[in-house]
Amino acid sequence: MAGAPPVRANLSAVTARPARVLVTGGAGFIGSHIVEALVADDVEVVVLDSLVAAAVDPARLPAGVELVVGDVRDPDAWRRAVAGCDAVCHQAARVGLGVDFGDVRDYVEDNDLGTAVGLLVLHETGFAGRIVLASSMVVYGEGRSRCPEHGVVAPPPRLREDVDAGRFEPRCPVCGADVEPEDVSEDVPTDPRNVYAATKLHQEHLTTVFGRDHGVPVTALRYHNVYGPRLPADTPYAGVAAIFRSSVARGEPPRVYEDGGQRRDFVHVRDVARANVAALLTDRPYDGPLNVASGTPRTVLDLARAVAEPAGLEPQVVGGGRLGDVRHIVASPQRAADTIGFRAVEPFDPNDIDT
Repeated sequence: MAGAPPVRANLSAVTARPARVLVTGGAGFIGSHIVEALVADDVEVVVLDSLVAAAVDPARLPAGVELVVGDVRDPDAWRRAVAGCDAVCHQAARVGLGVDFGDVRDYVEDNDLGTAVGLLVLHETGFAGRIVLASSMVVYGEGRSRCPEHGVVAPPPRLREDVDAGRFEPRCPVCGADVEPEDVSEDVPTDPRNVYAATKLHQEHLTTVFGRDHGVPVTALRYHNVYGPRLPADTPYAGVAAIFRSSVARGEPPRVYEDGGQRRDFVHVRDVARANVAALLTDRPYDGPLNVASGTPRTVLDLARAVAEPAGLEPQVVGGGRLGDVRHIVASPQRAADTIGFRAVEPFDPNDIDT
């Protein structure tokens, strides 16, 4: 496991397989798949969900799952849900890039405050189990790239004039030359470039501090672009795969921003659920962040064509771009394989989405 930081020696008390797991957001897109995977592995599950953005009818949760309807910003809801649990899988969050900075309060309240309230309850109740947190690849910003002259560099944030002029490729911060993106490992310094990214990184920081203070492992799973059944569509917060599928369902070609050359890693939700189960049930819990990705980069235009071609449509490249977005972000999944034994196995199928 070269390059992976060791698990702290004082975590031996929480290596036992959890018997009862709290999944926040367990009726949501990713959370509902995690709940199903845990139940299939004979784990008792409690779900805490406000049902405001539920992806499944609560009546369709697996038999035996206990549902606590409540908001993660409410400490009483956490107290009811976490009683008797020996692990927490924190999925509840406001996701997506949002519309503009006007979303800042909603993101901070749902993501940061909701996490802080939950950790305070865990502190007050003497929780001593493992924690798995849903984080995101957005914490990396533009990641890392290689300049022909200056080697590995961190591309600076986008400039408005570049976006307006259709200049999307990142450049070397030293000489301004074009650079080639490289796979991002968990050791790359974080660089959030929008409100959502900032809140996800703060969630990591809060749970890490809790883990250090209480001697429990915290695994932050940095999801890449997740798609699959139950992915929400037709909202500003939907994944690009769902947005493309919704367009095709209406008989319209997918609209691709920039020039479509943005590179991403699209990982199926069932693989993401497997990563969570692996982190929760492994004999040796991992303490730190892990990339959850397929390991195969694709462009956004590749994705749009895969969705549109079965319907006889051709994607429409419309240009434009968002200042808070990034051009390329592709991760190395090696550390997750080395530490919790997770590798993505689902074939790439962007049409495997409910619309």
